[in-house]
Amino acid sequence: MMPHAQIARVCSHCDGFPVVHITTGTVTPNGRRRTLPATCPSCKGTGTRTVTAALVRAGK
Repeated sequence: MMPHAQIARVCSHCDGFPVVHITTGTVTPNGRRRTLPATCPSCKGTGTRTVTAALVRAGK
């Protein structure tokens, strides 16, 4: 029997675009815009999320 492949889930917070560059509005001496990288805090820059088991409360 073949093992099941793990499916990588796309992060729901960044939709698979984990790192973006935001312009600061300033320009470098050679004419390029200064940018700052921003990573997704949910997936920490991977673009995927892990499947976690749901917590279940035991019945009374």
